[in-house]
Amino acid sequence: MPVLLLPSLGWQELVLILLIVVIIFGAGKLPEIGGALGRGIREFRQATREESKPSTETEAVAHETVKKDA
Repeated sequence: MPVLLLPSLGWQELVLILLIVVIIFGAGKLPEIGGALGRGIREFRQATREESKPSTETEAVAHETVKKDA
């Protein structure tokens, strides 16, 4: 299966995308959309950090399992 390579976006393309977003949502909605996007990214990062750290519950269950096996 061939890999589809997308070209990098230049400043002209980014300005065009921003213009389309302003036309669709209006200038008044942009801060709200940006805030929602920022909160979503922040929550995603926080969830991935919490996922990588073992929780105390998981550690407690692991210790109980080891004690039962011993």
